[in-house]
Amino acid sequence: MSSLIYQSSQPDPSLQDVVESFWMLDNPSESKNVILLPDGRIDLIFSQSTKEPFHIVLLGICTHPEQIVIAEKTKIFAVSFNLLAAEYILHTSVSELLNEAKSLPLDFWNFSANDLNDFEKFCQKASEKIQQELQSQKMDERKRKLFDLIYAEKGALTVKELSEKVIWSERQINRYFNQQFGISLKSYCGILRFRASFQHIKEGKLFPEQNFTDQSHFIKEIKKLSGFLPKELNQNKNDRFIQFSLLPEK
Repeated sequence: MSSLIYQSSQPDPSLQDVVESFWMLDNPSESKNVILLPDGRIDLIFSQSTKEPFHIVLLGICTHPEQIVIAEKTKIFAVSFNLLAAEYILHTSVSELLNEAKSLPLDFWNFSANDLNDFEKFCQKASEKIQQELQSQKMDERKRKLFDLIYAEKGALTVKELSEKVIWSERQINRYFNQQFGISLKSYCGILRFRASFQHIKEGKLFPEQNFTDQSHFIKEIKKLSGFLPKELNQNKNDRFIQFSLLPEK
């Protein structure tokens, strides 16, 4: 989207189990109507605009396309979390936030509107807070291995394959996912495959690159999660389809 200013920053390696990225989005011009596509992340959003004062929201996992308006003169700084962060950083289940957002206290993590003036300092401050949370507890190695595999394979492994690799029953894994995130592991892996596929579709690759059984299955899954056929996503008229993780940096 040509008028949106986007920048991202990768976390320190010590935080990569829980943080996917830090990012900022600035819309210096008129309001933008966009369709936000699922990408499998939990987002902690700090934002303000000429129409809305500084506020903080936590976004759960999204499972369908969402039409949103990015208001004029909006500035957003955000932390995109991997799922382990719900338990080990945020200390909460996000199952009730499936396709939902929750407002957080304005002093959450001692952030304020002043922290939206310098992205690098924002990343440093957030990193220090996350590091403190990580150091205060011991992470379950089985869960760490499970998510390492899920993200490394971009959702391509089956629940059975993941269960066998981490020695954790499929039933227990799905109970954990549903209780903690409000979604089954299979459904979550489908979102990660869609996310990887959206990048391919943007490049004009309209055939499955991920673990889909055939072209028909690929088209069905893409339409289920985006509301559109692959060729329509590829055309992307007026840059209306976005995943924050795949926006070009400026």
